[in-house]
Amino acid sequence: MSGSGTSHTTDHHHGHDHGHDHGHDHGHDHGHRRTMQRHCEVAIIGGSAAGLAAGLQLARQRRSVVVVDDVTPRNAPAQHMHGYLGREGASPAELVAVGREEVRCYGGEVLTGRVLGARRVEDGSFQLDLSGGHTLVARRVVAATGVTDELPEIEGLAEQWGRGVVHCPFCHGYEVRDQRLVMIVAQPLGLHAAPVWRHLSDRLTVVLHADLGPDVERDSVAPLEAAGVPVVRGPVRRVVEAPDGAVAGVEMVSGELLAADAVLVGSRFRARAEALVGLGVTATEHASGAGDVVQVDPMTGETAVPGVYAAGNLTDPSLQVLPAAAHGGRVGAMVAFSLASEDLRTAVGDPGRASGQRHDWEQRYAGEDRMWSANPNGTLVKEVAGLAPGRALDVGAGEGADALWLAEQGWRTTATDISQNALDHVAAEAARRGLDVTCRQADAVVAGAFGDEPYDLVSLQYGSFHRSPDGTGVRNLLGAVAPGGTLLVVAHDLAPMREPVDVAEQTRMFDPDAYVGVEEIAAAVKDDDAWEVEVLETRPRPPGAASSHHVDDVVLRARRLA
Repeated sequence: MSGSGTSHTTDHHHGHDHGHDHGHDHGHDHGHRRTMQRHCEVAIIGGSAAGLAAGLQLARQRRSVVVVDDVTPRNAPAQHMHGYLGREGASPAELVAVGREEVRCYGGEVLTGRVLGARRVEDGSFQLDLSGGHTLVARRVVAATGVTDELPEIEGLAEQWGRGVVHCPFCHGYEVRDQRLVMIVAQPLGLHAAPVWRHLSDRLTVVLHADLGPDVERDSVAPLEAAGVPVVRGPVRRVVEAPDGAVAGVEMVSGELLAADAVLVGSRFRARAEALVGLGVTATEHASGAGDVVQVDPMTGETAVPGVYAAGNLTDPSLQVLPAAAHGGRVGAMVAFSLASEDLRTAVGDPGRASGQRHDWEQRYAGEDRMWSANPNGTLVKEVAGLAPGRALDVGAGEGADALWLAEQGWRTTATDISQNALDHVAAEAARRGLDVTCRQADAVVAGAFGDEPYDLVSLQYGSFHRSPDGTGVRNLLGAVAPGGTLLVVAHDLAPMREPVDVAEQTRMFDPDAYVGVEEIAAAVKDDDAWEVEVLETRPRPPGAASSHHVDDVVLRARRLA
């Protein structure tokens, strides 16, 4: 699929990420699974608050954005997030779900998978290597991978992390106010929040799990003791759980048991920057000495490597969700400035157009060999059989098997696609067969994409187009149908594309929720009295010479009333 509604006329390509091949870019077959290369303007590694906020800024600037997310956010154990104005108490999963929809609404995609490495290629762009053998090529990279929290080696601590064991008074303090709190301190920074915790509860006990040295004892421990906070010195054996699974206390190696309703502990943090090493981006020690981060320009978020940016906890582990999202939004804006300035200097780009998405498809259709079968889609053949030939529009024609077949049946056919390379294939084959097919480069989400003269048949076969908040693509599609004409939309059931994948083994290279689906087109038709739905059903694809693969089609056929 593409921003134009590129369709795939094929009868044999099935069995990897998208049920109908989403453009394998002449990849290689590894155990019947083709690898794929995609192109975008900005690749974002990490799809939590910072990454999605950066993606939203860039998608709203009409930049092609692909977010790759391995679904391992730092706050995964937490049930709720706090201090986020307007979304206080919401779950992190809810925020991510809403954020993904917002990014998709403006044409961005969120792929489930993992970035294994990255490098700069000869033309100055960046290539990201993804699990499953796929690759993603981008003009800019934004890393929003966050940090990994490393907890002291104490039995039961990790199991209660994010529940009965917490670390941030601003994230969890109100929820444990006035309770029995035991703070386990394994490093000097662990005492940093002790005064705040003392304010939240007068039942705070501090445990010095490690020897912090005389300076820390003098400057940080002594004031706590002077204020009446009990301080216990010695190593901790384990966190004790009650029968219901809640925290009950902390057991010392000495055998002493400290009753507790919640345990406080400061973690060490490690920047998740492994995938950036090939680009020359490495983590450096944080000023606190408690971990490492990726250093960035404080204004732009750019790393020491031009074109590579970082946002969120990867650059500052202290950021809560709200400031992490704010930082991602700022970095996204800086990337937009960078791209626009580069386009101006080099006189490239296409202002007002989704040029990045078009580039993705131009690359896929750049080769001499066909990507798809030369056969028309079987459901198209079946549905058009009873119609009198007239003017036909094939939206997202790809390499043109459907458009060429329609022309052979006597239709005056116009083939549109976002990719001029694809249309060149169509034109060459039409000339070879002596067929009159008009080829027109068009992006379905741009106003007036299909011209002013309507068509008796508008066909969208196994294609789609990116979403937009104002529904321009759907309006363009419906507006291209003449009174009395037919709209035919055929798609695959994409439910399998929403099933979980093992990100260590595979990256799903197509985001079905980033595109307008047949259900939304059908809803628009049903809500308009000027239309009559003749067919809306899921059924097996018809067998035969034109279509040999037996899979289900979702078919919408509607007639525009005269």
